[in-house]
Amino acid sequence: MSEAITETEFYGESLLLYDSVLIELSSRINIIRKANMLRSGRDPIENVKTRIKSPESMMNKLRLKGLEPIAESIPGNVTDAAGMRVICTYIDDVYSVASILASQKDITVLETKDYIKNPKPSGYRSYHMIVELPIYIGDACRRVCAEIQLRTLSMDFWASLEHQIRYKHDIPNRKMIGAELKRCADEVASVEMNFITIRDMINSIKNNSTGGEEQTAQTAPPDKE
Repeated sequence: MSEAITETEFYGESLLLYDSVLIELSSRINIIRKANMLRSGRDPIENVKTRIKSPESMMNKLRLKGLEPIAESIPGNVTDAAGMRVICTYIDDVYSVASILASQKDITVLETKDYIKNPKPSGYRSYHMIVELPIYIGDACRRVCAEIQLRTLSMDFWASLEHQIRYKHDIPNRKMIGAELKRCADEVASVEMNFITIRDMINSIKNNSTGGEEQTAQTAPPDKE
């Protein structure tokens, strides 16, 4: 049995480009998090995961496209060699982070797929972006593509569970389990909207309370000596 090819063996010098684009995007995400903390005292992002597609997965993808399974076939044909998953707290955080990234002048959004507003038949929900941005290696500049998936904690948990089941071929009652997963996805979507409503109610109460305290402090008569 032959040993699996390593990332360095397969990608060669291109590996530095894919590593670099993930480092650059991670830096952008960190700035978004810190800026939001300064502005509102809340971090909209729970965690961030990055990956470079394994050589086996990439070779399979290239073969399906009718291309030679080598790294030189990737540019112009495959845009998700580098991938980032951004796990947000609330659904509106997903759209807020996506909007900030899209507004940055040196980032070009090549494609978006909104599986939150338009879930897949399985119930899968996430917001996907294919972006391109400049990467400087020495005195050379290359524009490199990456895929960004933005989703909530609930969406990520569901997707992880669905992925495990989808790749286990010995599971009985697969259709019944798929239907149950779809039902759970619909219920989670409803609950997440309720979370946003509850959060907004709490914020409204806090704001009214703070305003009332300030007004009381301003109008309270001075202490008598």
